[in-house]
Amino acid sequence: MLLFAAATAILAGQGCAIDVVRSPQVPVAAVTDQKAAQQIPARLMPVPGTVSPQLRTMIAGGPSPIWNAHPKSTEEWRTWVQQRAEGAVRGLPALRQKLEVTVEPSVIAGVKVFTVAPRVTSPENLRRVLVHVHGGGYVLNPGEAGTSEAILMAGFGHFKVVSIDYRMPPDHPYPAALDDAMAVYREVVKSTDPSRVAIFGTSTGGGLALAMVLRAKREGLPLPAAVAPGTPWSDMTKTGDSYFTNEMVDNVLVSHDGWLGDAAALYANGHDLKDPLLSPVYGDLAGFPPTLLTTGTRDLFLSNTVRVTASCAMPGSWQTSWCSRACPMRSTCSTPTRRRPGNISPICGPSSTAISHGDTARASRPHQAAGPVA
Repeated sequence: MLLFAAATAILAGQGCAIDVVRSPQVPVAAVTDQKAAQQIPARLMPVPGTVSPQLRTMIAGGPSPIWNAHPKSTEEWRTWVQQRAEGAVRGLPALRQKLEVTVEPSVIAGVKVFTVAPRVTSPENLRRVLVHVHGGGYVLNPGEAGTSEAILMAGFGHFKVVSIDYRMPPDHPYPAALDDAMAVYREVVKSTDPSRVAIFGTSTGGGLALAMVLRAKREGLPLPAAVAPGTPWSDMTKTGDSYFTNEMVDNVLVSHDGWLGDAAALYANGHDLKDPLLSPVYGDLAGFPPTLLTTGTRDLFLSNTVRVTASCAMPGSWQTSWCSRACPMRSTCSTPTRRRPGNISPICGPSSTAISHGDTARASRPHQAAGPVA
């Protein structure tokens, strides 16, 4: 499981630091300039033979059947979300049993949470807490449905995880999710040394994790020891190369023009989508704690991830980037294995190429790495 490897490496003070240099700046409007667009001939996308059999099966499975859903009313959104949640919850008892993990609902600072704990916590993790914010476009995975990633992290990593069941639209648009996440974070760092706290999440959870650190900086709160945004939804506008190059290639999200774009508008509720607390890539990411960013070559959010890496490549910052070959969104961070899968490649060190595409970033020299986390 890549995110487990990420958190373990960061909290142990391991991993590779990279300095990512921005490409020449291109006006945002140019990214979607139809007059300058290239005409790409229709072509087949073969299932790669360089990845695991499980991933090949996933890639060959075709696009998500819900990608182009467009709920219209508040009631339609509620029904659609509930149907998805019921399906997500069904597999959780078996997952908890297999990984020997307990999940206990509780309330912290007035916010619903789930405390996810392994049967045996690793000695080095006894005083550590991971704060988890789930994915789902700010609309999906309410309640227990949002705990699967936390279960994986607790089970494989032997960490205590606090998974936040933040409020979501249609009833609770921005900034409800961020307010809830921050309320829990404030309480966690009151009882746990911030040097022993990390924040992680995938997709929307990755974007929210970044927004949490931005907000903590604004409020003068102690920053976490590390943050691990998996394939973060760091730009809620359709800006970035892979929104186009990986459209219909990522078979999880598939396209911004499906339910995803509707969810962005629903959550933002009239706020500017380029507000850094909605789209953290537009924020000041200098001075971030050690940051682990993950993505996949078929990920719709590949550009989101690369642009964040470039934005936080500032003196004193420290990041490690991982790119999963052929992975769409979600599978980059939820491969159930106790060791790094063969299709995961670390991107690090002098002169190693990060990702070569329209929003490319280049690894050139390591930053001064932060010291080991206690």
